[in-house]
Amino acid sequence: MSITLNRTALTFAKSLIKEGKIKNDEGHWGQHNPGSAQENAFLKKHEIDEYAQWHLGEDKTQSEDNKGRYKFPYGDFKTVHRDGLIAAKERAAQQGYHDIEKAADELLQALEKKAA
Repeated sequence: MSITLNRTALTFAKSLIKEGKIKNDEGHWGQHNPGSAQENAFLKKHEIDEYAQWHLGEDKTQSEDNKGRYKFPYGDFKTVHRDGLIAAKERAAQQGYHDIEKAADELLQALEKKAA
């Protein structure tokens, strides 16, 4: 499988949760997931490695400067979203990316603990 866990993103998400930069939302991730226009606007102001930090998966068959390299988003470029982690966990499980599934679950538990 070409998609692997983006450990930098995992560490970044943990630090965001620790800082309280979370949304304990219960909506549908599609309502909060940044669209292509938001992604492009973010990339106009930030480097691709900052963009990568918001994605738990990395497809190393894609070039490093291609936003398509980064999979399993979990936040809105400001906060970690509960529904984003749930979506990442579910999709990773469905697609057999168990390391990403486990990481998303770990982050989800940390977020819920912080929110409590």
